[in-house]
Amino acid sequence: MIVAFSVAPSGAGGNPDGSVHEAVAQAVRVVRESGLPNRTSSMFTEVEGTWDEVFDVVKRATEAVAPYGSRISLVIKADIRPGFDGEIDGKLERLERAIADSGQ
Repeated sequence: MIVAFSVAPSGAGGNPDGSVHEAVAQAVRVVRESGLPNRTSSMFTEVEGTWDEVFDVVKRATEAVAPYGSRISLVIKADIRPGFDGEIDGKLERLERAIADSGQ
């Protein structure tokens, strides 16, 4: 299973410029320390593992941003494909091959 999620605080306690990078850094730290395959982009963090592993990490990452605001926004998208591992990279590799093949 791959889960892409975005978590951010809102309300009191944020930076005056509206940036949430400090809070997001705490969430990403939780993901990276989990040992699960992961990738972070400008909008989402992806993590791959079993249902229980992934959602434990999402929960702890969400808890890590709690001190930064009075509310938390959490967006989750999941790709549940039983029997497949290594898809966090595999999906991108297949996409890049398809792009390269279509350019011929």
